[in-house]
Amino acid sequence: MPDQPLDLRTDRPHSARMYDYLLGGKEHYTVDAEAAEKALQVFPMLRTAARENRKFLGRAVRYLAKEAGIRQFLDLGSGLPTAENVHQVAQRVIPDARVVYVDNDPIVLVHGNALLARDASTCVVQGDIREPRAVLEHPETQGLIDFDEPVAVLAVAVLHFVGDDEDPDGIVRTLREAVCPGSHLILSHATADLAPEAALGVQEAYRVQGVPLTLRSKERFTEFFAGTELIDPGVQVVSDWRAEEPADQRPSHADVSWYGGIGRVV
Repeated sequence: MPDQPLDLRTDRPHSARMYDYLLGGKEHYTVDAEAAEKALQVFPMLRTAARENRKFLGRAVRYLAKEAGIRQFLDLGSGLPTAENVHQVAQRVIPDARVVYVDNDPIVLVHGNALLARDASTCVVQGDIREPRAVLEHPETQGLIDFDEPVAVLAVAVLHFVGDDEDPDGIVRTLREAVCPGSHLILSHATADLAPEAALGVQEAYRVQGVPLTLRSKERFTEFFAGTELIDPGVQVVSDWRAEEPADQRPSHADVSWYGGIGRVV
């Protein structure tokens, strides 16, 4: 029987492709651009927030590869390939670093496989963070990741798409318990703490278009790091986490409205 064609879901917006649009990428559709523009109408700095989150991702991966010696990475909700992907950042420090990208958008699978066709240390798996055991047990994950050795698990800009009724704490706990001590969690999450009206407007704009978004406070986000030791400087607005620019050159916290941090599994 021939393979069934992929349903690329191009008739409705997807968070990964909206994020690509916000980052200035080209791997999205009109429906994604229109959905992102509606969110930008209520929070014009959303592009800045997305870019600062991406920069946080790069700094966090570089820290783990360079200072913690992490050689393998599991990137959940990775989104579409863009500049400064996890494998590019990690492999500058550790050339044979291994990376598994996971996303539930089939377009990510198509584009990712094309991009990484010649990289034996990297693969893309179609999966959903809401089903962490399926991701962990996927043959390609098992083929690249040695769970007896420390691994970095990334859930960057993805947990806010997991509703409270979908047990986000249980998801993170399953991931944490699957890795050995010395592994790390890299997490980031949008919040309404810092610019409540604008952020809640974005949440509503996403939800109206069928893209689930649940903003959480710093206190609530920090709970996801249970069972880990927070790496200095702890949970911070992503633009401040080990920032490389002087404070007066960074966007305001209200314009970013995104927390991030790294926890070391003990």
